[in-house]
Amino acid sequence: MAMVRRGLHLRFRKKVVQISASRVLLYIFIGALVCFTALPLIYVVVTAFKPIDELLKFPPQFIVKKPTLQSFKDLVVAASSSSVPFLRNVVNSIFIAVSNVLLTIVVASMGAYSMAKMQLPLKKQIFSLVVAAMMFPATVLTIPTYMIVDGLGMINTYWALIVPKVAGAFNFFMMKQFCEQIPIPILEAARIDGATELRIFRSIVFPFLSPAIATLVVFSFTGIWNDGSGDLIYITNEAMRTLPTAISSIATGGLSRSGAMTAATFIMTTPTIIIYTLMQRRVIETMAHSGIK
Repeated sequence: MAMVRRGLHLRFRKKVVQISASRVLLYIFIGALVCFTALPLIYVVVTAFKPIDELLKFPPQFIVKKPTLQSFKDLVVAASSSSVPFLRNVVNSIFIAVSNVLLTIVVASMGAYSMAKMQLPLKKQIFSLVVAAMMFPATVLTIPTYMIVDGLGMINTYWALIVPKVAGAFNFFMMKQFCEQIPIPILEAARIDGATELRIFRSIVFPFLSPAIATLVVFSFTGIWNDGSGDLIYITNEAMRTLPTAISSIATGGLSRSGAMTAATFIMTTPTIIIYTLMQRRVIETMAHSGIK
């Protein structure tokens, strides 16, 4: 006896899509959850275009009634009163974030490949140490990291803001989990054909890791872009401060700089939203296939 399919059926591109009451409820729930999750981001965007009277209104209004660019003008005025131009802080953040992401990709991918597919002494013990390092909070590692950076002579340099974030334990762990899925026969065939390990990594391993690399770009960029603690620990030169520190200094102006604060927050949030939007499909693919729950 043929099974009778219940619910509404729609034909879309030669495919029959079944729409049942439970599926509709599921989509409504997911849509509501997405809207609820996106509310903080939407509020940041909306607030950046509010006039000062709507910013100070209590209780706060979610929807802007009279959109204006006055907050961005206030940001220009607040930035011009600082000893360091606001644009310099933006350039510093971009340079540090891009440099950190590039170095992180190279270090994490090469380290993961060597740990997953090459015969190394004490390989299991080293990986156990990497996993153990993930259990320590960043605050515990602040003093040892400072001593290392100071010993390398990198205090008050851009390298002090880049290097400590490069070899992250989680980045290495995620790349190794994804690297474990590379078929060994393909690597052996390449070695038989005379390919060097560097050629194998560049031509076979690196393209295979592209979904994980996209995820690594999102995590690394977001972490370094929003982190202003390095400025306070390693940097004394005001010209080398990054965007989070500049926004903190703008916030000290009180209510008179509320508009400038909202505009600066909007500018800081926008790059992370754009990068994740462009790479979200790769991020989901990595989580589905790398063994990370």
